[in-house]
Amino acid sequence: MRSHYCGALSTANIDEVVTLCGWVDRRRDHGGVIFLDLRDRQGIVQVVFDPDTEEHFRRADRVRSEYVLKVTGRVRARGDATVNPGMATGEIEVLGKELEILNSAETPPFQLDDYTNVGEEVRLQYRYMDLRRQEMQDRLIMRSKITSEVRTFLDDEGFLDIETPILTRATPEGARDYLVPSRTHPGQFFALPQSPQLFKQLLMVSGFDRYYQVAKCFRDEDLRADRQPEFTQIDIETAFLDEREIMAITERMIRELFKSVLEVDLPEFPHITYEEAMDRYGSDKPDLRIPLELVSVDDLMQQVDFKVFRGPAEDPAGRVAALKVTGGASISRKEIDGYTKYVSIYGARGLAWIKVNDVAAGVEGLQSPIVKFMPDEIVAQMIERLGAADGDIIFFGADRAKVVNEALGALRIKVAEDQGMIAPGWSPLWVVDFPMFEEDGEGSWTPLHHPFTAPSCNADALAANPGEALSRAYDMVLNGCELGGGSIRIHERAMQESVFRILNIDEAEAEEKFGFLLNALQYGAPPHGGLAFGLDRLVMLMTGAHSIRDVIAFPKTQSAACVMTNAPGDVSDQQMKELNIRLRQSRTEGEKAQ
Repeated sequence: MRSHYCGALSTANIDEVVTLCGWVDRRRDHGGVIFLDLRDRQGIVQVVFDPDTEEHFRRADRVRSEYVLKVTGRVRARGDATVNPGMATGEIEVLGKELEILNSAETPPFQLDDYTNVGEEVRLQYRYMDLRRQEMQDRLIMRSKITSEVRTFLDDEGFLDIETPILTRATPEGARDYLVPSRTHPGQFFALPQSPQLFKQLLMVSGFDRYYQVAKCFRDEDLRADRQPEFTQIDIETAFLDEREIMAITERMIRELFKSVLEVDLPEFPHITYEEAMDRYGSDKPDLRIPLELVSVDDLMQQVDFKVFRGPAEDPAGRVAALKVTGGASISRKEIDGYTKYVSIYGARGLAWIKVNDVAAGVEGLQSPIVKFMPDEIVAQMIERLGAADGDIIFFGADRAKVVNEALGALRIKVAEDQGMIAPGWSPLWVVDFPMFEEDGEGSWTPLHHPFTAPSCNADALAANPGEALSRAYDMVLNGCELGGGSIRIHERAMQESVFRILNIDEAEAEEKFGFLLNALQYGAPPHGGLAFGLDRLVMLMTGAHSIRDVIAFPKTQSAACVMTNAPGDVSDQQMKELNIRLRQSRTEGEKAQ
């Protein structure tokens, strides 16, 4: 139907007769000559119709925005005065000879350009129109390229693309399951997979050695910018490789991907421990582009009478930390009040601060409501430890360690954004040596990753002191965003049962939920491990988008709905009957019936 894509034409095509198909991006009528900007997924080209082609000129005159056209014409060079350096095809145009209107179009619900200022709800309702915008086209084209490059890399490394089931049993991944009722097994339900975790482990038991999958995953969890009820993972698993070797392969994959797609040479990924990440940055996914760090001052605050600081400093589960912002003394009191409100989201009960106006003047050179509660020598030691200089501000967090880390970690990012302190470029890293478990607040343990992660100690040491045990887990982080996480898995039944006992999963429950895995581990399961990347998150970062919804063709809203198709929706009584399901009548409906 066409000979060329619009955006693929160049000066090399001058004097060629071409046939193009696409949408009218813009129409202009100048002095009896009609200019049409014709658009397809490759870009835009200008088509000119003059009155000499009477019939086709009349058709061009009827054309409006988003009409679908087939155009035949001759490629010619533009005059020097009309060259458009802002267009890839700006040096040429097509002199139209024939025009066929393939379809007309209503007036679009919003402007289809890069300056569209319309709510996300409207964009998602008319997603098929939103996706026509060049910005969205570029993002999804890049997504396709990224996926292709990843597949090529893994294929070349000997990984096999194997699909795992969508209809399965519930697995503990930290979110609610999406359930699917079974017609053939009345009263029973499938769960959509939160990840292919157990199946990829079984593939290792099966001897496939290296597996990958671009896998759809489903989690019914509270949503935000980087979460969707259905998302895509690049899922990888290997046998007979340790964590160092797995990290080396996947790091090389990401570095080659950035080189190929963005022409960016990523630096070698540094390794930092979970403990160091939390201590210095208050986060297990630190953004190393930000030059700010947390500094512990517990030892100093144990020497003051100020209970707000001394209490957490003496508490084994508490922490007092300081965040020095270079040049931050210019931050206004109103801004400080805003930061105080911001950290309260993370459970902080306040935000203490000291402005350093004149270091040489000692305590007299400091501006703060808390300095009066501290001995001068303690203040001097603190200023020295932080390396504070004239014009700096110091923020403090004092509470349970978890609250302090989360609050100051978030404040570190917020202040850096507000003050323009985030360096350009890319800062990747590996975070390693995660704790095996964390307390759930009710005296029980929960896995920091998932219950199939191997510990770095033996079963006896794990059972004796689960709170101190480290896992063989690793996370890849890029610019403060977790790209992927993985671990070496448990490959022996005895160790897996030991972990279940620590998590208060008794034998009956373990057999019911994971009996097939426990059985499989008895039949020569090899040492194995893997990693899963969030494809949507990776594409978001590489395209510069602000939300993963902007790199998914048809995403859901924040309430996990599709406003275009009105999903989820009602189903017929007949379907419900076949599934042996009866809906509970709502209170309002019951009252109406009365």
